[in-house]
Amino acid sequence: MDIPQQDLDSVKNRLSRAQGQLGGIIRMVEEGRDCTEILTQLAAAQAAVSKAAFTLIASGIAHCGTDSDGMADRAKLEKAFLSLS
Repeated sequence: MDIPQQDLDSVKNRLSRAQGQLGGIIRMVEEGRDCTEILTQLAAAQAAVSKAAFTLIASGIAHCGTDSDGMADRAKLEKAFLSLS
């Protein structure tokens, strides 16, 4: 992977945070907590995963979305970006 370590660390930190949030959400469901509280936490976890994905895509545009000649591979980048929707 040709992505700078700083960007990878940012993605890893966001995903670790989301992992912790998901554990908390599972406990909330098991405890029978209010569905609006659970949905609020699910939205936060989803946002954390989305931010990690967009960080990876943004860095990928600059660092790994190129073909063998070093030119931007637009189709590859579009496919990766659209996978987030």
